[in-house]
Amino acid sequence: MRLDLTPYRRSTIGFDRLFDLLETNARSATAENYPPFNLERLAEDRYRITIAVAGFSRDEIEITAQQNLLLVAGRKDEKAGAPNFLHVGIANRSFERRFELADFVFVEDARLNDGLLVIDLVREVPEAMKPKTIAIKTGQPLAAVEHADQGEAQAA
Repeated sequence: MRLDLTPYRRSTIGFDRLFDLLETNARSATAENYPPFNLERLAEDRYRITIAVAGFSRDEIEITAQQNLLLVAGRKDEKAGAPNFLHVGIANRSFERRFELADFVFVEDARLNDGLLVIDLVREVPEAMKPKTIAIKTGQPLAAVEHADQGEAQAA
């Protein structure tokens, strides 16, 4: 499936990253689905990625967080003297899984337990970027108060 967003690119400003994400996802829709993973929303600003990495040790997995990108890679060491399997049903090939992150989403924790890699994410919006409520005051506008003060001073 070819996704053409050219008409939208011509009439919008500042949405380049969104269009790039859509095109990349359309291209990779037929990509391999190994290893399997779950995405969870734990709370409004908390998320969890759980990846099934059976057969991988902590030393064989690397997690890299960059701006708006989380990269999880597993590299299996081809060790000499590996067992002579009669059947291999547990996949242990190397992998690379990419997750696009929204602005202000950071990795909080990563743990490997019982063949599952659990990565907790949190969205921390800086105080300067959060919406602020402005208090509404009563009384005369400042300009009117200053003019009234000046008029009283001249009368005295």
